[in-house]
Amino acid sequence: MIKNYFILAWRTLLRNKSNTFINMAGLSIGISACLLIFMVLRFELSFDTFHSKKDRIYRLVSDIKSPDGIDHTNGVQAPVPNAMRNDFPQLEEVASISLASNSIISINKDGAGAKRFKEEDGVFFAEPGLFNIFDIEWMAGDKKTAINNPNTAVLTRSTAGKYFGDWRTAMGKSILLQNRDPLTITGILKDPPLNTELNFKVIISQKTVTNNRANDWLTVGSNNTCYVLLPQGTTKASFDPLLQAFVKRHMPAGDFINNTTLQPLSDVHFNADYGSFTGHTISKELIRTLFIIALFLLIIACVNFINLATAQAVNRSKEIGVRKVLGSNRSQLVRQFITETAMITFISVLISISIAYLVLPFLNSLLNLQLTLNIFTNPAILIFLLVVSLLVTFFSGFYPALVLSAVNPIMAFKQKVNSQSSKGVNLRRALVVLQFTIAQILIIGTLIVVSQMNYFTNASLGFDKDAVLMVPIPSDSLSTTKMAAFRNELLAQPGIKKVSFSFTSPSNQGSWQSDFKFDTATKNSPFSANLKWSDPEYFKTYNLKIIAGRPYEASDTVKEFVVNEKLLSKFGIKDPNSVLGKQIVFWDGQLKGTIVGVVKDYFTSSLRDEMQPVVMSTFKAVYGTVGIKLASQNLKQTQATIEKLWNSTYPDNVYESQFLDERIASFYKEESQLATLYKIAAAIAIFISCLGLYGLVSFMAVQRTKEVGIRKVLGATAGDIVYLFSKEFSLLIGVAFLISIPIAWYLMHQWLQNFAYRVPVSAGIFIITIIMSLVIAWLTVGYRAVKAAFANPVKSLRSE
Repeated sequence: MIKNYFILAWRTLLRNKSNTFINMAGLSIGISACLLIFMVLRFELSFDTFHSKKDRIYRLVSDIKSPDGIDHTNGVQAPVPNAMRNDFPQLEEVASISLASNSIISINKDGAGAKRFKEEDGVFFAEPGLFNIFDIEWMAGDKKTAINNPNTAVLTRSTAGKYFGDWRTAMGKSILLQNRDPLTITGILKDPPLNTELNFKVIISQKTVTNNRANDWLTVGSNNTCYVLLPQGTTKASFDPLLQAFVKRHMPAGDFINNTTLQPLSDVHFNADYGSFTGHTISKELIRTLFIIALFLLIIACVNFINLATAQAVNRSKEIGVRKVLGSNRSQLVRQFITETAMITFISVLISISIAYLVLPFLNSLLNLQLTLNIFTNPAILIFLLVVSLLVTFFSGFYPALVLSAVNPIMAFKQKVNSQSSKGVNLRRALVVLQFTIAQILIIGTLIVVSQMNYFTNASLGFDKDAVLMVPIPSDSLSTTKMAAFRNELLAQPGIKKVSFSFTSPSNQGSWQSDFKFDTATKNSPFSANLKWSDPEYFKTYNLKIIAGRPYEASDTVKEFVVNEKLLSKFGIKDPNSVLGKQIVFWDGQLKGTIVGVVKDYFTSSLRDEMQPVVMSTFKAVYGTVGIKLASQNLKQTQATIEKLWNSTYPDNVYESQFLDERIASFYKEESQLATLYKIAAAIAIFISCLGLYGLVSFMAVQRTKEVGIRKVLGATAGDIVYLFSKEFSLLIGVAFLISIPIAWYLMHQWLQNFAYRVPVSAGIFIITIIMSLVIAWLTVGYRAVKAAFANPVKSLRSE
């Protein structure tokens, strides 16, 4: 019997090739999109879930409260780890860890074949307790003693292979950190999995570096991270009161309140407020968005199947009547139709796997992932496909099976089953509305996200970001002495206009924040300022506008300050000239100087954040970047020249560069990814919806062939016939549009609240959406309608 079901199902599918193609095309694309999104979500949700003690691992983070708001950081004060160990002996483990960004690792420094590697990330200073908190697998060495002593380090297997050719030969050998600190290799670790925030390559003993702030409870270092392992039975809720008492006991009160809290390990990957070592966080909002998109696309694909299957009830009524007369009961007919659905679904799943294989490289590139699709070694993917197949088969096939199996054989033989008398007609209309509601929500979302991205790209930031090459420079004392000579060599090149040394670029993800004393005040300012340390050429290189006074003069140390308009507004000062000559004092007089100029406001970070107060001055000792303004001609040749000059000036380091506009664009990486995903999802939704629309119009054209013939004989024009086919669907799309407006507006309004500077949700976006939807639908319907309109009426009426 089962074999017979499959034979009959196969014959039916071949007999209705157009409907079969439409259903398979819609389901294949929908399932492949769901499969890819499932792989992304599974990867993102798996971060650090493999640690055996994951439910007891917490990161100490800081919320710095001031009258100006709350700043979040994943760092704590330097004394915190030792104080936690002393005050809470019940803690199983406390371990500090800090990231050494942009590290230079040298091999065979004193030999003839010295090799140098620039490690942008993955190099950490850590305490041995880290290995007791996290499940880190060892290939060589002893985790209890490997980094107990200064100037010791452990490498991952792949890093050891990169440095020494074979990881087995690395034990006991030496490497040089930053061309000055020798490190002995005392252990080899297995490479960390991709789904972890601890993306280590090199772990160095914390004792290697001297802690100059061992007793400083005021300074919160964003890089001083501390993990704790709570004992069995202790929860965050029960430990929080003890931690708050710890904060009150050790941390001085003032205008700025440093509040230390526990962040669960499970929250680290999803909380951009505190960030992560990898720099890759994904918001739970984006996770939900991806899930909803996958669900929407699958629903649209299933809707197509239901619509076309119920519409087929007319064409298959005689077949069903004959089956019932010959003894088939309703349950047998339901099983037959479910089998047909299952067969279409199974073939669609096979096609969707092929589509996913082809699209996966693009997805990996878009989201910066390394996902692989291997259904034979990954049971989760097999289970997902099985569950999706069962759900699609049930939801797509069950209702049409009930409709088709309910056909009255007597009515079928009398040819009284038609498209208008079928009870499924209202359902088909509702499902078309559902399809286009989803499609239009995605279109509106796409237009708003793209508009916001265009705003980010085109908004004036208050400085010139075009053709400025940012090149990191070493900040040790010897390298600092080479700045003047390096500047002169650069300016001698014809393709270079201006050169400026600074701590960071005008707009940067990281920042140096501090409060200060202004004028004759005895207390520090009730807000922090963004400190921009740079030479006087900074203003010309980035085209910053001085609106009062002048730029500060060249100096190796802090003597004069330039502030921005926002800082004046914080103090309620309206006249920029009135602040000239006033004093600014940092850190109880360690740095102080006179205000000599006021610069027009410019954005120091992304447009997610409000404009910040800025204090600018010279501070040569902390310069770590050179900004080079290039001429627009011969960019590649000029870049090659810069690299050559840099390598000759700093031969013990590794060159790298990035254009400032590219760096700023990277601030909005997640939004850019979301915009691309919305575009793809909206295109797929429209495509699948139009497939279904085309199928329904084709069905209508066949069912109303004689009606069209009669109308033409009675004088109807081709336009009248096209209107006949289009008016109902246009009305349904209009209804879908009215439903989609409030839903899309609410969702996108909520999303836009993440940005301090955002585009308005204007009526134009909704007008464009309905026009796009109608035009696409008319084009879809129009081809089949025009074909029916120009058909010869004689052929349709000759049998009457």
